[in-house]
Amino acid sequence: MQLALFYTLFAAIATVANIGAQDLITRIYRGPLHILLSILIGTGVGLVVKYVLDKKWIFRFKAANARHDATMFALYVTMGLLTTAIFWGVEFGFNHFFGTTQARYIGGCIGLAIGYVIKYRLDKRYVFRTFP
Repeated sequence: MQLALFYTLFAAIATVANIGAQDLITRIYRGPLHILLSILIGTGVGLVVKYVLDKKWIFRFKAANARHDATMFALYVTMGLLTTAIFWGVEFGFNHFFGTTQARYIGGCIGLAIGYVIKYRLDKRYVFRTFP
């Protein structure tokens, strides 16, 4: 139960980092493809935040060296491709159907929540295999 609470907390932190980065980018840049750019940057920020929190506190992973950590991060990103597609699909869908910034962010939060549930299972099984 404690693990689930921590995972949920870290997912919330990564979601705030992601949506916060998106909001910052759209405030700074309003040019062509500003929404796509903000989602790409937000995804990157959220991904790094979640990886750092998950590897230390959820999966208790300690890399042998920088190369090992980079390899694990690459695998973590690879497992996140499906969940990122879900997240982007919901966020872009909300943006398309409702047409407001608030709706897009709500869609992003819903997509991230769905994605994080799936991502935990993928990470446990394929990335951090030494999970107790």
